[in-house]
Amino acid sequence: MNRSALNFIRKLRMHHSSFKKRSVINYGDTYNVINQHEPKKSPLTFLGGVRSLASAPSYYDTDDVTDSSSATAPFSLDKLYNPTEEHCQIRSLIRTFTADQVEPQANHYNKHELLNIGLFNQIQELGLDTLTLPEPYGAGMDATAVAIVHEELSYSDPGFCLAYLAHSILFINNLGLNGNKAQKDKWLLGADSSNHSEDNIRRIVGGMCMSEPGAGTDVLGMTTKATPSDDGKGWVLNGQKMWITNGTLDGKTTADVYLVYAKTGPERMDISQFIVSKGMDGFKLGQQIKDKLGMRASPTAELVFDNVFVPNENLVGEINGGALCMMRNLEIERVALAAMAIGIARRCVDEMVHYSKERKAFGKNIYKFGQIQKAIAESYAEYMAGKSYVYSVANGLDLQTQGNSLDTDGIKLYSASMAKNVADKAIQVMGGYGYVGEYNVERLWRDAKLLEIGGGTNESHHKNMMRDLARMNSLLA
Repeated sequence: MNRSALNFIRKLRMHHSSFKKRSVINYGDTYNVINQHEPKKSPLTFLGGVRSLASAPSYYDTDDVTDSSSATAPFSLDKLYNPTEEHCQIRSLIRTFTADQVEPQANHYNKHELLNIGLFNQIQELGLDTLTLPEPYGAGMDATAVAIVHEELSYSDPGFCLAYLAHSILFINNLGLNGNKAQKDKWLLGADSSNHSEDNIRRIVGGMCMSEPGAGTDVLGMTTKATPSDDGKGWVLNGQKMWITNGTLDGKTTADVYLVYAKTGPERMDISQFIVSKGMDGFKLGQQIKDKLGMRASPTAELVFDNVFVPNENLVGEINGGALCMMRNLEIERVALAAMAIGIARRCVDEMVHYSKERKAFGKNIYKFGQIQKAIAESYAEYMAGKSYVYSVANGLDLQTQGNSLDTDGIKLYSASMAKNVADKAIQVMGGYGYVGEYNVERLWRDAKLLEIGGGTNESHHKNMMRDLARMNSLLA
């Protein structure tokens, strides 16, 4: 185990005991209503795939369902999902954190369309936002660790996890890969709470600005422009960015810092990336996007750039080199999004099994009916197929390189639709109860839909994958 990872796991253990003592109502100033309803008990470690942690139902050849607390995923699959002991420990600790801290607050913050800033700060205290960065900036963990964290958080709150992804992957990992030492020292050392005091810049919330009102999948068709300033000391940025996760935290102002893509030349590929921070003249919140179908605990906004002066030192990478920065970060973003889908699907299967063992119709438990068996069994098989695909890709992904787009597109394409379909089956299995918020699966269905759009639409994955497949003579194992 490398020293960064060892220190990270020690930090997780140290903070775990202190977090367990905190009440959910102390997460942030926005949580002013105590929910007196005790959450419905759910098997939070049901299909987890961690040795000695995750149990699965055992049907055998009898009509009786027996609790099989020792049943786990087959060892070969367990090694796929947790290839090292440190991965296993991270999953165990994040799962416990999610059950204790994320699960109790999920419905409230999603209902009120708020990001739980207090919980977000706890994520930062744990060092999860700098998970992929090498020393001295972070834990130095790999793509598999990214998948684990996003799967576990999304089991309870995909909306919160999406806000975490925008900060940790789209801002921090992106700058870690593409920024220079001065930029990383300024923004990323401060993002790691182990290096600074409680009130330091580590509590920033960041994001990335790429999509525009008229440029989504056709990202190279963006119209936001950066032109050299007259004094040669920087750039003047003009344009709008749309659908920006973490675009605002309070509905009135922007969050703290963003990586912004803008055109810097006449050619289609002439795109550069800049650091733009809150308070720069001309940089403002256009509007918060409210009343979204799902991912409501993740704030989304339009951001406006009106003659914003950006100093030369805020250029990330080379002039007109922004497309390369973009490509370097897209692969791990899609691993994270696919892992979120796995977390959603796992929770839905758990909820279906749990409900079908309690609910009775026509004098017997509904899991004994063929229609219910079909829905749950197929959902489980689809979930396992997606999980195996995601972790096989994550285990082989080098965060410092690119060129894995066929399968990073593939895992998101498959897993996003799979999660939505499994959530849909969960609603159907649970009937009217599945249609209401208390039973969680309707929220997960709404959240899953975003994964077919954000971070690359299904149609863009089709295009990208066909392009890569057309270059191949055959598929070789």
